[in-house]
Amino acid sequence: MGKFVLAYDVGTTGLKTCLIEIDKNMKIIASANEGYKLYVFDDGGAEQDPEEWWQAMCHTTKAVFEKTSVTPEQIEGVSFCSQAQGLVLVDKDGVPVHRAFSYMDQRATAEMKKCVANGLQVAGCNIAKLLPALMITGAAPISVKDPVWKYHWLRAHEPENFARVYKWLDVKEYLICRMTGEFVMTYDSAFGTEMYDYKNKCFSNKMCKLFEVNPEHFPRLINSTDCAGTVTEKASAELGLAIGTKVFGGGMDANLIGVGAGSTAVGDTHIYSGTSGWIGTITEKSVVDVSHMIAATVAAQPGKFNYFAEMETSGKCLEWVKDHIALDEVGVYYNKVHITDVEKRHLSLFSYMTEVVAKIPAGSGGVIFTPWLHGNRCPFEDPYSRGMFFNISLETGKTELIRAVLEGVCYHKRWMLESCAIKVKPSDTIRFVGGGALSDFTCQLLADVTGHRIETVDSPQNVGAMGAAACVGVGIGAIENFDKIKDFIPASKTFEPNLKLKAEVYDKQFEVFKTLYKTNKKNFGILNANK
Repeated sequence: MGKFVLAYDVGTTGLKTCLIEIDKNMKIIASANEGYKLYVFDDGGAEQDPEEWWQAMCHTTKAVFEKTSVTPEQIEGVSFCSQAQGLVLVDKDGVPVHRAFSYMDQRATAEMKKCVANGLQVAGCNIAKLLPALMITGAAPISVKDPVWKYHWLRAHEPENFARVYKWLDVKEYLICRMTGEFVMTYDSAFGTEMYDYKNKCFSNKMCKLFEVNPEHFPRLINSTDCAGTVTEKASAELGLAIGTKVFGGGMDANLIGVGAGSTAVGDTHIYSGTSGWIGTITEKSVVDVSHMIAATVAAQPGKFNYFAEMETSGKCLEWVKDHIALDEVGVYYNKVHITDVEKRHLSLFSYMTEVVAKIPAGSGGVIFTPWLHGNRCPFEDPYSRGMFFNISLETGKTELIRAVLEGVCYHKRWMLESCAIKVKPSDTIRFVGGGALSDFTCQLLADVTGHRIETVDSPQNVGAMGAAACVGVGIGAIENFDKIKDFIPASKTFEPNLKLKAEVYDKQFEVFKTLYKTNKKNFGILNANK
């Protein structure tokens, strides 16, 4: 029998708890989900209630044990894969002084301008603050979504609550505190504060002075594989875990999804496709490519970095095409009751769609789709860019449009891969994970469009939880180190690229795809800048 660990995957709209066994391989024994609210305000605010996170943890933890014969006493440790760059300011008792600020919160424009919008500027930031920030942290707080501006907002708008602040925590750090009573932060979460000196592995007093942060508000730093503390008697009663169960640091989702994919050694690349999408490659040094909006974040692996490129909408594009093209909203030409029959024969309407479009020739009859439904970040940042179908003809049908969406998402991932390769070469074999990797058709399409060998793993939609469990595995010695994690998470399927198809169809359309943004950038601005 192997070692049993509990992993909490804490997302923006819900939490999944997974009971995972670490033996020769890692496998999920049982899981449970629960959702919670995202509170969005007209002024750009976006908050979450930490109590709702906690209740979701309590309910799903108990639900998992009801599904298995494994007992709480058998759990060797628990950990987290979490949404990042949240801000949970707590008092000395670990109680939030205000609801948690989501990474999506962007109401602190005035506070940001007051701090950085003066003197000689680059990218909207005072150069006297921007340059030291880049040198010290490898990043800079130049987005209104960055946590430091939420910190400023609370000080400006709720000074009586701000006066109670004892520590600055991120999402999983709050939950660790709730479980153990300890105030800690992992190094990758510290990087997300943009007050972290990655060279000296500490919070930077100079950054705190430049951006008007009290350095005493930061907690002690730990590794993702360190034990932060143990479950208290109070937390035990609420969660259903044994008193004294070890709680490990874990990491942010962008890092631990790569860990759960088995892409942990230097040079390993993974591609994720969920609502959003990204590409990450492990490096030994901090690398930034400002011109293509790519940067290396601090990785879960000690001393390593994750060279990270993101697109705003990946799987979300397929969800959009399902809702607005596959399903006929008008209801005149399509009897929706048939969908029930379809879903009885297929895992979901998504799998049915990919089966149908697989019969359409590569290239979708010359139709190209741009997947910028909510703007884009890499290789260009433009909140006004949008999706389009290009080169529609009288012969174009719904199936061509659906296939064009899948191809368009893959074209954009190829564009990100090529942009990443300017400074950090992606691996020849790439692990593909997330909900998008559940489809063999999509996996093969990604291989054919990019020219890379694509591997998937079992339960690719749960790799965040697997990454959190791997942190426990390394922490308790069940896994020797991060480089060995791939041995416990083997590839379940491999997809070799069809290089002939790539050369004859996809290369030509990819070149056209890349020109569509440049030729339409001005038009995007005209249509969307004032919305």
